[in-house]
Parts: sequence; structure tokens; C-alpha cells
Amino acid sequence: MSDIRIGNGFDVHKLQDGKEIILCGIKIVHNKKLIGHSDADVGLHSLTDAILGALGKGDLGRWFPPDNPTWKNVNSKIFLEKALYFMREKAFTIMNIDLTFICEEPKISLHSENMVNNVAQLCNMSTERINIKATTSEGLGFTGRKEGIAVLTSVLLIKT
Repeated sequence: MSDIRIGNGFDVHKLQDGKEIILCGIKIVHNKKLIGHSDADVGLHSLTDAILGALGKGDLGRWFPPDNPTWKNVNSKIFLEKALYFMREKAFTIMNIDLTFICEEPKISLHSENMVNNVAQLCNMSTERINIKATTSEGLGFTGRKEGIAVLTSVLLIKT
């Protein structure tokens, strides 16, 4: 029997006036930006947390604490690369990624193909094993009021 691991990641960042948002490593022109210690890429943060969780390695804050100036304004792909390093070190491979944005805007469907392509490149895997989608919260809560973006991610890892 193979060693199979499931990980879930969840991340949230606030929005403020700006010119672009970075989601899954893709810059999207928008009238707001995400606030965070790093580049606030809520998509890559959630994915990184899901991989770390599947490996039993804690969470993003454990490895990249927001009070550490080293991580100020850093590109979130650095975080993902660390999680992928841990994954490969333990001889695991990602079988699939399912990532859900919870937001009213920007419209994720307009950018999901670019995000899938970027995540596939970063994770060195087929785009066929990555799903990026979105839902709204029907105007309810902080995402409904357009105050922030939340992301929920699931990953399946298998020992190779």
C-alpha cells in the first residue's frame, strides 16, 4: 500500500486601494491590492500550507514568521519552494491540487488558466492535475464586502 497524504491549506489577506493583486504568482491589474508581510499572494500561501500540512510540517507562519524582517515583501514562490523541498526530501509527489478562491472580485475565471500554468511550472507537474476555481460568499462577510480574499486548498501527495 502506498503512503498517501492529504493536506488542506487556508489563507486570508485584507484588501486595500492599489493597482494590482498577485494570485498564484500572476499579477492581475485591479483597483485594490492585498496587504501582507510578504507579497500577500493568498493563493500560494494556501497551497504552501496544504503541502506543509500533508507532510506534518506545521504551517507557513512556523517557517516564515510575519514578524521576521527577512520575509518582508518577499515573493511567495520562495515559501512554496521550501514546502516542495520538504516534499521531495521525503520522496513525495503531488498527485493533484484543488484550490478555491473565495472573493467577489477579481473574477478568477478570467485568470485561472494563467494561474494553473504558473502553479504547474512552479510545482513541476501537469496542468491536468491542477484545478483553480472560485466562489463568492453571496455578499456576506468580509469577502462579500470586498474587504479581503480567502483561499482554501487541498493537495494529495503520494510516496514515490
